[in-house]
Amino acid sequence: MTSFDTSPQLGVWRALLALAVVFVMLATSGWTALRGQRESTPFQATLVAWEHGKLHGHRLPDPQSEPGALARFFASLTEADRTRLAHRYPLVVGNMNGAPVDLRYRANRLALAEARETERERMRDPRLTPAGQHEAGRRMHRLESLLTRGRNILAFSPDGSGRVAEVFGDLRTAERVSVVVPGVDTDLLTFQRTQRRYSAPAGMAEALYRTERAASPGTRTAVIAWADYTAPSGIGMDAATAMRAEDGAVRLDALVRALPGDAPVSLFCHSYGSVVCGVAAHRLPDRVADIAVAGSPGMRAAKASHLRTSAEVWAMRDADDWIEDVPYLELGGLGHGADPVSAAFGARVLSADGAHGHAGYFEPGTESLWNFAEIGVGAYSSVHCADDADDCRAGLSATAPAGRA
Repeated sequence: MTSFDTSPQLGVWRALLALAVVFVMLATSGWTALRGQRESTPFQATLVAWEHGKLHGHRLPDPQSEPGALARFFASLTEADRTRLAHRYPLVVGNMNGAPVDLRYRANRLALAEARETERERMRDPRLTPAGQHEAGRRMHRLESLLTRGRNILAFSPDGSGRVAEVFGDLRTAERVSVVVPGVDTDLLTFQRTQRRYSAPAGMAEALYRTERAASPGTRTAVIAWADYTAPSGIGMDAATAMRAEDGAVRLDALVRALPGDAPVSLFCHSYGSVVCGVAAHRLPDRVADIAVAGSPGMRAAKASHLRTSAEVWAMRDADDWIEDVPYLELGGLGHGADPVSAAFGARVLSADGAHGHAGYFEPGTESLWNFAEIGVGAYSSVHCADDADDCRAGLSATAPAGRA
Protein backbone atom coordinates (compact mmCIF):
# COMPACT_ATOMS: atom_id res chain seq x y z
CA MET A 1 0.00 0.00 0.00
CA THR A 2 1.41 3.36 -0.97
CA SER A 3 1.30 6.33 1.34
CA PHE A 4 1.90 10.01 0.70
CA ASP A 5 3.52 10.18 4.14
CA THR A 6 5.86 7.22 3.71
CA SER A 7 6.48 6.43 0.01
CA PRO A 8 7.98 8.94 -2.44
CA GLN A 9 5.76 8.10 -5.40
CA LEU A 10 6.57 11.41 -7.05
CA GLY A 11 5.81 10.18 -10.55
CA VAL A 12 2.22 9.63 -9.51
CA TRP A 13 2.06 13.10 -7.95
CA ARG A 14 3.40 14.73 -11.12
CA ALA A 15 0.96 12.75 -13.25
CA LEU A 16 -1.91 14.03 -11.12
CA LEU A 17 -0.75 17.59 -11.60
CA ALA A 18 -0.44 17.05 -15.35
CA LEU A 19 -4.10 15.97 -15.45
CA ALA A 20 -5.35 19.20 -13.87
CA VAL A 21 -7.37 20.40 -16.83
CA VAL A 22 -9.01 17.01 -17.29
CA PHE A 23 -10.18 16.88 -13.70
CA VAL A 24 -11.43 20.45 -13.73
CA MET A 25 -13.58 19.51 -16.74
CA LEU A 26 -14.82 16.38 -15.01
CA ALA A 27 -15.64 18.29 -11.85
CA THR A 28 -17.81 20.71 -13.79
CA SER A 29 -19.59 18.04 -15.85
CA GLY A 30 -21.24 16.01 -13.14
CA TRP A 31 -18.36 13.64 -12.24
CA THR A 32 -18.86 14.43 -8.55
CA ALA A 33 -22.63 14.22 -8.62
CA LEU A 34 -22.74 11.06 -6.52
CA ARG A 35 -20.49 12.37 -3.75
CA GLY A 36 -23.44 13.64 -1.74
CA GLN A 37 -25.16 10.26 -1.59
CA ARG A 38 -24.32 8.71 1.75
CA GLU A 39 -25.73 5.79 3.67
CA SER A 40 -26.89 6.11 7.26
CA THR A 41 -24.08 5.82 9.80
CA PRO A 42 -23.99 5.34 13.60
CA PHE A 43 -23.16 9.01 14.12
CA GLN A 44 -25.92 10.21 11.80
CA ALA A 45 -28.44 7.93 13.51
CA THR A 46 -27.51 9.32 16.94
CA LEU A 47 -27.64 12.86 15.58
CA VAL A 48 -31.17 12.33 14.26
CA ALA A 49 -32.20 10.95 17.66
CA TRP A 50 -30.77 14.06 19.37
CA GLU A 51 -32.58 16.37 16.96
CA HIS A 52 -35.87 14.71 17.88
CA GLY A 53 -35.07 14.37 21.55
CA LYS A 54 -36.28 16.36 24.55
CA LEU A 55 -35.16 16.99 28.11
CA HIS A 56 -37.85 17.80 30.66
CA GLY A 57 -40.23 18.50 27.79
CA HIS A 58 -37.90 20.97 26.04
CA ARG A 59 -36.22 20.46 22.67
CA LEU A 60 -32.49 19.95 22.70
CA PRO A 61 -30.33 22.66 21.11
CA ASP A 62 -28.96 22.45 17.59
CA PRO A 63 -25.65 20.56 17.97
CA GLN A 64 -24.14 22.89 15.36
CA SER A 65 -24.86 25.96 17.48
CA GLU A 66 -22.06 28.33 18.41
CA PRO A 67 -19.88 26.69 21.13
CA GLY A 68 -20.63 29.46 23.62
CA ALA A 69 -24.38 28.84 23.34
CA LEU A 70 -23.88 25.10 23.85
CA ALA A 71 -21.60 25.76 26.82
CA ARG A 72 -24.35 27.88 28.41
CA PHE A 73 -26.88 25.10 27.76
CA PHE A 74 -24.78 22.49 29.56
CA ALA A 75 -23.98 24.93 32.38
CA SER A 76 -27.72 25.32 32.99
CA LEU A 77 -28.18 21.58 33.56
CA THR A 78 -27.79 19.51 36.67
CA GLU A 79 -25.01 16.93 36.76
CA ALA A 80 -27.68 14.22 36.53
CA ASP A 81 -29.10 15.79 33.36
CA ARG A 82 -25.66 16.08 31.76
CA THR A 83 -24.96 12.44 32.56
CA ARG A 84 -28.34 11.41 31.16
CA LEU A 85 -27.61 13.12 27.84
CA ALA A 86 -24.14 11.57 27.63
CA HIS A 87 -25.58 8.09 28.15
CA ARG A 88 -28.46 8.62 25.74
CA TYR A 89 -26.49 10.34 22.95
CA PRO A 90 -22.81 9.50 23.50
CA LEU A 91 -21.64 10.13 19.94
CA VAL A 92 -23.31 13.54 19.84
CA VAL A 93 -22.19 14.75 23.27
CA GLY A 94 -18.71 13.32 22.81
CA ASN A 95 -18.20 15.34 19.64
CA MET A 96 -20.09 18.48 20.62
CA ASN A 97 -17.98 21.62 20.61
CA GLY A 98 -19.16 23.54 23.65
CA ALA A 99 -19.91 20.54 25.86
CA PRO A 100 -17.73 20.37 28.99
CA VAL A 101 -14.43 18.59 28.33
CA ASP A 102 -14.88 16.02 31.10
CA LEU A 103 -18.39 15.22 29.86
CA ARG A 104 -17.01 14.66 26.34
CA TYR A 105 -14.41 12.27 27.74
CA ARG A 106 -17.12 10.28 29.54
CA ALA A 107 -19.43 10.25 26.53
CA ASN A 108 -16.66 9.07 24.25
CA ARG A 109 -15.81 6.20 26.58
CA LEU A 110 -19.41 5.07 26.22
CA ALA A 111 -19.30 5.49 22.43
CA LEU A 112 -15.99 3.62 22.21
CA ALA A 113 -17.37 0.75 24.30
CA GLU A 114 -20.44 0.49 22.04
CA ALA A 115 -18.28 0.54 18.92
CA ARG A 116 -15.97 -2.10 20.40
CA GLU A 117 -18.89 -4.48 20.95
CA THR A 118 -20.14 -3.84 17.42
CA GLU A 119 -16.74 -4.80 16.00
CA ARG A 120 -16.55 -7.83 18.30
CA GLU A 121 -19.82 -9.08 16.80
CA ARG A 122 -18.59 -8.36 13.27
CA MET A 123 -15.53 -10.52 13.92
CA ARG A 124 -17.89 -13.54 14.06
CA ASP A 125 -20.36 -12.37 11.41
CA PRO A 126 -20.59 -15.16 8.77
CA ARG A 127 -21.77 -12.63 6.20
CA LEU A 128 -18.32 -11.03 6.22
CA THR A 129 -15.36 -12.37 4.30
CA PRO A 130 -12.34 -13.55 6.31
CA ALA A 131 -10.66 -10.27 5.36
CA GLY A 132 -13.67 -8.34 6.66
CA GLN A 133 -13.66 -10.27 9.93
CA HIS A 134 -9.93 -9.62 10.31
CA GLU A 135 -10.47 -5.89 9.76
CA ALA A 136 -13.21 -5.92 12.40
CA GLY A 137 -10.76 -7.56 14.80
CA ARG A 138 -8.17 -4.86 14.17
CA ARG A 139 -10.72 -2.14 14.83
CA MET A 140 -11.93 -3.91 17.98
CA HIS A 141 -8.41 -4.03 19.39
CA ARG A 142 -7.80 -0.37 18.53
CA LEU A 143 -11.03 0.65 20.30
CA GLU A 144 -10.00 -1.45 23.29
CA SER A 145 -6.69 0.42 23.43
CA LEU A 146 -8.44 3.79 23.31
CA LEU A 147 -10.52 2.67 26.30
CA THR A 148 -7.41 2.17 28.44
CA ARG A 149 -7.78 3.93 31.79
CA GLY A 150 -6.32 7.42 31.79
CA ARG A 151 -6.77 8.16 28.09
CA ASN A 152 -8.81 11.31 27.40
CA ILE A 153 -10.65 11.06 24.08
CA LEU A 154 -12.00 14.45 23.05
CA ALA A 155 -13.66 13.28 19.82
CA PHE A 156 -14.56 9.94 18.30
CA SER A 157 -16.56 8.72 15.35
CA PRO A 158 -16.71 5.11 14.09
CA ASP A 159 -18.09 6.22 10.73
CA GLY A 160 -16.06 5.24 7.69
CA SER A 161 -12.40 4.73 8.54
CA GLY A 162 -12.95 6.48 11.89
CA ARG A 163 -11.89 9.79 13.47
CA VAL A 164 -10.25 10.38 16.85
CA ALA A 165 -8.82 13.22 18.95
CA GLU A 166 -6.93 12.63 22.20
CA VAL A 167 -5.74 15.07 24.88
CA PHE A 168 -2.46 14.86 26.78
CA GLY A 169 -2.49 17.10 29.85
CA ASP A 170 -5.33 19.15 31.32
CA LEU A 171 -7.17 21.36 28.82
CA ARG A 172 -9.06 23.18 31.56
CA THR A 173 -5.99 24.53 33.36
CA ALA A 174 -3.52 24.74 30.46
CA GLU A 175 -1.59 27.97 29.98
CA ARG A 176 -0.58 26.86 26.48
CA VAL A 177 -2.39 24.45 24.14
CA SER A 178 -0.80 22.65 21.19
CA VAL A 179 -2.67 20.83 18.42
CA VAL A 180 -0.98 18.22 16.22
CA VAL A 181 -2.61 18.08 12.77
CA PRO A 182 -1.46 14.94 10.88
CA GLY A 183 -1.44 14.14 7.17
CA VAL A 184 -2.70 11.44 4.84
CA ASP A 185 -3.51 7.86 5.79
CA THR A 186 -4.70 8.99 9.21
CA ASP A 187 -7.69 7.11 10.59
CA LEU A 188 -8.78 4.99 13.53
CA LEU A 189 -6.31 2.19 12.80
CA THR A 190 -3.30 4.45 12.18
CA PHE A 191 -4.00 6.84 15.06
CA GLN A 192 -1.32 5.03 17.03
CA ARG A 193 1.40 2.57 16.08
CA THR A 194 3.67 0.16 17.90
CA GLN A 195 6.32 0.32 15.17
CA ARG A 196 7.28 3.84 14.05
CA ARG A 197 5.43 5.11 17.10
CA TYR A 198 6.24 8.78 16.62
CA SER A 199 4.98 8.87 13.05
CA ALA A 200 1.37 8.39 14.26
CA PRO A 201 -0.79 11.21 15.73
CA ALA A 202 -0.95 9.80 19.27
CA GLY A 203 2.81 9.28 19.38
CA MET A 204 3.49 12.72 17.89
CA ALA A 205 1.33 14.44 20.50
CA GLU A 206 2.69 12.39 23.39
CA ALA A 207 6.28 13.19 22.38
CA LEU A 208 5.46 16.89 22.02
CA TYR A 209 3.74 16.98 25.42
CA ARG A 210 6.70 15.35 27.18
CA THR A 211 9.17 17.65 25.45
CA GLU A 212 7.16 20.76 26.29
CA ARG A 213 7.19 19.72 29.94
CA ALA A 214 10.96 19.23 29.76
CA ALA A 215 11.47 22.55 27.99
CA SER A 216 9.42 24.53 30.52
CA PRO A 217 8.48 22.53 33.65
CA GLY A 218 6.63 25.48 35.14
CA THR A 219 4.28 25.93 32.18
CA ARG A 220 0.98 24.07 32.28
CA THR A 221 0.51 22.63 28.81
CA ALA A 222 -1.94 20.41 26.98
CA VAL A 223 -1.45 18.76 23.60
CA ILE A 224 -4.19 17.42 21.33
CA ALA A 225 -3.59 14.62 18.83
CA TRP A 226 -6.19 15.80 16.34
CA ALA A 227 -7.15 13.13 13.81
CA ASP A 228 -10.72 14.38 13.72
CA TYR A 229 -10.98 15.00 9.99
CA THR A 230 -11.24 12.64 7.04
CA ALA A 231 -7.69 12.59 5.70
CA PRO A 232 -6.80 11.49 2.16
CA SER A 233 -5.89 7.85 1.71
CA GLY A 234 -2.57 7.46 -0.09
CA ILE A 235 -1.37 9.72 -2.89
CA GLY A 236 -4.55 9.82 -4.92
CA MET A 237 -6.64 12.72 -6.10
CA ASP A 238 -7.70 13.69 -2.56
CA ALA A 239 -4.06 14.24 -1.54
CA ALA A 240 -3.37 16.40 -4.59
CA THR A 241 -6.36 18.70 -4.00
CA ALA A 242 -7.70 20.73 -1.09
CA MET A 243 -11.04 18.94 -0.92
CA ARG A 244 -10.26 17.05 2.29
CA ALA A 245 -8.39 20.06 3.65
CA GLU A 246 -11.41 22.33 3.23
CA ASP A 247 -13.59 20.05 5.35
CA GLY A 248 -10.74 19.60 7.82
CA ALA A 249 -10.26 23.36 8.08
CA VAL A 250 -13.88 23.84 9.15
CA ARG A 251 -13.50 21.14 11.80
CA LEU A 252 -10.16 22.53 13.01
CA ASP A 253 -11.61 26.02 13.40
CA ALA A 254 -14.57 24.58 15.35
CA LEU A 255 -12.18 22.71 17.66
CA VAL A 256 -10.11 25.79 18.46
CA ARG A 257 -13.15 27.98 19.09
CA ALA A 258 -14.56 25.42 21.52
CA LEU A 259 -11.42 25.00 23.63
CA PRO A 260 -11.94 26.05 27.25
CA GLY A 261 -10.23 29.16 28.61
CA ASP A 262 -8.22 31.64 26.59
CA ALA A 263 -4.75 30.04 26.52
CA PRO A 264 -2.73 30.65 23.34
CA VAL A 265 -2.92 27.83 20.83
CA SER A 266 -0.10 26.55 18.60
CA LEU A 267 -0.80 24.32 15.60
CA PHE A 268 1.79 21.76 14.49
CA CYS A 269 0.87 20.58 11.03
CA HIS A 270 2.62 17.68 9.30
CA SER A 271 2.56 16.90 5.58
CA TYR A 272 -1.04 17.18 4.25
CA GLY A 273 -1.98 18.51 7.68
CA SER A 274 -0.18 21.70 6.66
CA VAL A 275 -2.65 22.03 3.79
CA VAL A 276 -5.46 21.83 6.34
CA CYS A 277 -3.79 24.51 8.47
CA GLY A 278 -3.15 26.72 5.47
CA VAL A 279 -6.77 26.57 4.35
CA ALA A 280 -7.97 27.21 7.92
CA ALA A 281 -5.53 30.03 8.70
CA HIS A 282 -7.66 33.01 7.69
CA ARG A 283 -10.68 31.90 9.71
CA LEU A 284 -8.95 30.82 12.93
CA PRO A 285 -9.47 32.98 16.05
CA ASP A 286 -6.74 35.30 17.31
CA ARG A 287 -5.88 32.93 20.16
CA VAL A 288 -3.99 30.85 17.58
CA ALA A 289 -0.48 32.22 18.16
CA ASP A 290 1.52 29.87 15.92
CA ILE A 291 1.12 27.74 12.83
CA ALA A 292 4.18 25.51 12.41
CA VAL A 293 4.47 23.13 9.45
CA ALA A 294 6.86 20.24 8.78
CA GLY A 295 7.34 18.26 5.59
CA SER A 296 4.77 20.45 3.87
CA PRO A 297 3.62 20.01 0.25
CA GLY A 298 2.36 23.62 0.44
CA MET A 299 -0.22 25.64 2.33
CA ARG A 300 -2.42 26.72 -0.60
CA ALA A 301 -0.72 30.11 -0.62
CA ALA A 302 2.10 31.83 -2.50
CA LYS A 303 3.34 33.69 0.57
CA ALA A 304 2.86 33.46 4.34
CA SER A 305 1.23 36.89 4.29
CA HIS A 306 -1.47 35.51 1.97
CA LEU A 307 -2.65 33.19 4.75
CA ARG A 308 -4.23 36.27 6.37
CA THR A 309 -3.49 35.22 9.93
CA SER A 310 -2.10 37.05 12.94
CA ALA A 311 -0.30 33.83 13.98
CA GLU A 312 3.44 33.41 13.54
CA VAL A 313 4.08 31.06 10.61
CA TRP A 314 6.96 28.59 11.05
CA ALA A 315 8.26 25.95 8.65
CA MET A 316 10.86 23.19 8.62
CA ARG A 317 12.00 20.37 6.39
CA ASP A 318 14.78 17.88 7.08
CA ALA A 319 17.57 17.25 4.59
CA ASP A 320 16.32 13.86 3.35
CA ASP A 321 12.57 14.45 3.26
CA TRP A 322 11.35 13.36 -0.18
CA ILE A 323 8.60 15.99 -0.06
CA GLU A 324 11.23 18.46 -1.30
CA ASP A 325 10.89 16.93 -4.77
CA VAL A 326 7.13 17.43 -5.00
CA PRO A 327 6.25 20.18 -7.54
CA TYR A 328 5.44 23.27 -5.48
CA LEU A 329 2.71 24.78 -7.58
CA GLU A 330 -1.06 24.92 -7.92
CA LEU A 331 -2.73 24.29 -11.25
CA GLY A 332 -6.40 23.78 -11.86
CA GLY A 333 -6.98 22.95 -8.21
CA LEU A 334 -4.18 20.39 -8.07
CA GLY A 335 -1.04 20.97 -6.02
CA HIS A 336 -0.75 23.11 -2.91
CA GLY A 337 1.24 26.20 -3.84
CA ALA A 338 4.63 27.56 -2.83
CA ASP A 339 7.27 25.80 -0.74
CA PRO A 340 6.84 27.01 2.87
CA VAL A 341 10.60 26.78 3.60
CA SER A 342 11.54 28.92 0.58
CA ALA A 343 12.79 32.44 1.23
CA ALA A 344 10.09 33.83 -1.04
CA PHE A 345 7.30 32.32 1.07
CA GLY A 346 8.34 34.29 4.14
CA ALA A 347 7.82 31.82 6.98
CA ARG A 348 10.22 31.61 9.93
CA VAL A 349 12.36 28.63 8.90
CA LEU A 350 13.44 26.28 11.70
CA SER A 351 16.15 23.67 12.02
CA ALA A 352 15.09 20.05 11.69
CA ASP A 353 18.47 18.55 12.57
CA GLY A 354 18.23 14.95 13.71
CA ALA A 355 14.96 14.25 11.91
CA HIS A 356 15.09 11.63 9.17
CA GLY A 357 12.74 11.10 6.28
CA HIS A 358 9.23 12.43 5.92
CA ALA A 359 7.81 11.13 9.19
CA GLY A 360 10.65 11.74 11.67
CA TYR A 361 9.92 15.26 12.91
CA PHE A 362 8.44 14.19 16.26
CA GLU A 363 11.14 11.68 17.17
CA PRO A 364 12.45 12.35 20.71
CA GLY A 365 15.87 13.99 20.75
CA THR A 366 15.53 15.72 17.39
CA GLU A 367 16.02 19.43 16.84
CA SER A 368 12.66 19.49 15.11
CA LEU A 369 10.79 18.26 18.19
CA TRP A 370 12.67 20.63 20.51
CA ASN A 371 11.81 23.55 18.25
CA PHE A 372 8.16 22.56 18.23
CA ALA A 373 8.15 22.26 22.02
CA GLU A 374 9.72 25.68 22.51
CA ILE A 375 7.14 27.23 20.21
CA GLY A 376 4.44 25.36 22.11
CA VAL A 377 5.49 26.92 25.43
CA GLY A 378 6.06 30.35 23.88
CA ALA A 379 9.86 30.28 24.24
CA TYR A 380 10.58 31.93 20.90
CA SER A 381 14.03 33.11 21.92
CA SER A 382 15.16 29.48 22.28
CA VAL A 383 14.23 28.13 18.87
CA HIS A 384 17.04 27.13 16.54
CA CYS A 385 16.80 28.53 13.01
CA ALA A 386 17.68 26.65 9.85
CA ASP A 387 20.45 29.16 9.08
CA ASP A 388 23.23 30.70 11.13
CA ALA A 389 21.78 34.19 10.97
CA ASP A 390 18.95 33.53 13.42
CA ASP A 391 16.54 35.15 10.99
CA CYS A 392 13.65 33.03 12.24
CA ARG A 393 13.73 34.85 15.61
CA ALA A 394 13.78 38.38 14.17
CA GLY A 395 11.31 40.66 15.89
CA LEU A 396 10.33 38.08 18.52
CA SER A 397 11.10 37.99 22.21
CA ALA A 398 10.32 35.45 24.91
CA THR A 399 12.00 34.11 27.99
CA ALA A 400 13.99 30.99 27.22
CA PRO A 401 13.05 27.94 29.32
CA ALA A 402 15.61 25.95 31.25
CA GLY A 403 15.28 22.88 29.03
CA ARG A 404 18.01 23.63 26.49
CA ALA A 405 20.95 25.98 26.16
